Amino acid sequence: MSDATIRARSETRDRLASVAEAEGMSLRAWLDQLAETVRTPAERAEEAERTRQILQEWTGYDPAAPDAEADAILARRIAEAEIA
Repeated sequence: MSDATIRARSETRDRLASVAEAEGMSLRAWLDQLAETVRTPAERAEEAERTRQILQEWTGYDPAAPDAEADAILARRIAEAEIA
């Protein structure tokens, strides 16, 4: 893979280098890892929709639809899980 230059303020570079060093990584490796893990808005929306679907299948609760009864059921299940 070829290298590229990214222009940033020196303060930004220093901050990122400090974070990378604290993680035991070079700035280059840390930026590579960041690029692999950060999501675009479209990717985040897709993941949120998948999560919503799983939540609805698992609990019957759809957080996108206002439903006071479902909210109460979910709150009760969360409280029960915290006790267990």
